Amino acid sequence: MIRRVTPADAAAITRIYNHYVLETTVTFEIAAVTVEEMRRRIEEISASFPYYIMEQDGEIVGYAYVHLWKERAAYSRTLETTVYLSHTARHQGMGRALMEPLIADCRRLGYRALIALITEENSESCAFHEKLGFRQVAHFDRVGEKFNRLLDVYAYELYLDE
Repeated sequence: MIRRVTPADAAAITRIYNHYVLETTVTFEIAAVTVEEMRRRIEEISASFPYYIMEQDGEIVGYAYVHLWKERAAYSRTLETTVYLSHTARHQGMGRALMEPLIADCRRLGYRALIALITEENSESCAFHEKLGFRQVAHFDRVGEKFNRLLDVYAYELYLDE
């Protein structure tokens, strides 16, 4: 089941996200996030933008949301996407199930473009976004550092008005 996020989902979302923070280069955040900090983020983002979670058998197994890509007014119709699944819930179509209504909402709300920033070691996410219609528009060399490694980032874009 997919539904809108609530602040009460913070603990489950924190568990999912902190796996990626502590174990992978999928996110460049390097310290675990507290439930209180995640709750604050959820409240701030969901007050202005679509934010969904996926439940399976009563357990939250993934989430997806959009937020401003850049703060300047000229970018106000361009959003950045985020999608995370529990590491045990991957490869079951849940990412697509979360992203499709998110993309549809962004179109309906009049946004022009979505940006996905993906670390070089996350080739599965690159392929996933391409299947959704995103195309790679930039490659930033060695812009992030995690686990004592310099890492590249790819930028993918989806035009919503085409």
